[in-house]
Amino acid sequence: MSSTLMHGDSPATQTEKEKAHAMTPTPAPRARSGPLADRIFGFVAKGAAIFTLGLLLAILTSLTISAWPAIAKYGLGFLTSTAWDPVQEEFGGLVMIYGTIATSVIALLIAVPVSFGIALFLTELSPAWLKRPLGTAIELLAAIPSIVYGMWGLLVFGPVLAEYVQTPLQTAFAGVPYLGAFVSGPPVGIGILSAGIILAIMIIPFISAVMRDVFEVTPPMLKESAYGLGATTWEVVSKIVLPFTKTGVIGGIMLGLGRAIGETMAVTFVIGNFNQLDSLSLFQAANSITSALANEFAEAGEGLHQAALMYLGLVLFFITFVILTLSKLLLAQLRKGEGAKT
Repeated sequence: MSSTLMHGDSPATQTEKEKAHAMTPTPAPRARSGPLADRIFGFVAKGAAIFTLGLLLAILTSLTISAWPAIAKYGLGFLTSTAWDPVQEEFGGLVMIYGTIATSVIALLIAVPVSFGIALFLTELSPAWLKRPLGTAIELLAAIPSIVYGMWGLLVFGPVLAEYVQTPLQTAFAGVPYLGAFVSGPPVGIGILSAGIILAIMIIPFISAVMRDVFEVTPPMLKESAYGLGATTWEVVSKIVLPFTKTGVIGGIMLGLGRAIGETMAVTFVIGNFNQLDSLSLFQAANSITSALANEFAEAGEGLHQAALMYLGLVLFFITFVILTLSKLLLAQLRKGEGAKT
């Protein structure tokens, strides 16, 4: 006996159902893309990758050709020379390289802990009603033009830094070896420290947004299990969330570092644009590669001056490449150490 009859349907009813099912039009089979479409898609994807690599090589080749006169004359000594005299055609990039690296390091030292705290608060500690408005307010900082940051740093932040930070520090460390040298300089509020702080404010939204997003993808079951075993919030973050999201966290930090290294207008306003390295003071006016290019490239004549600026651009390209390589090596080392303590 059929299952339909067992449920109480008569043979006539069963026949009517079979006829109705036979009269129901079957959906047309979905057309599958043929091998030609797959080949076209693969060709387009491969072409995009090759185009990107070719564009990178073209930029590198163009920079090298344009900078070759300076490379041929100064060689690697360009990287260790502090001379920058367009009249005498004596050029060295140490001041700009130092300013770029110093401001970027200061920005990271300030921005990474603050961004981590913001991401931790938004994902673990913030009440539900505060998460969205606070997150939106932080992300709005990324939409502010860099020139606005530069003007604010020059007109508002610089005087405050000079009066309430630099002057008290100089008074406190007057005559102290080494520490006094680190805070020396005229109290005008522009220099390496002010540029680094402005850069930190600019990159905080980028790093915190990435950290928040990767923290949120941590499986809730892992965190709930840790809380159930009696772990504190810091233990959950340090032993569960961070190991699970370390790749994204480092990627966010590298994104912020790239933003700091490539920033031009904000740094130009507050770094001082001084092409000499008189001391290693945090308040010393200096210069960076991007600000030097922005200030001098339009007025540089053909010859060694323009070639030296292109050499600086090539050095900036190389610095970015080294930072990316180091981040990849760090991630590889972290992956290699996974499970070593278990």
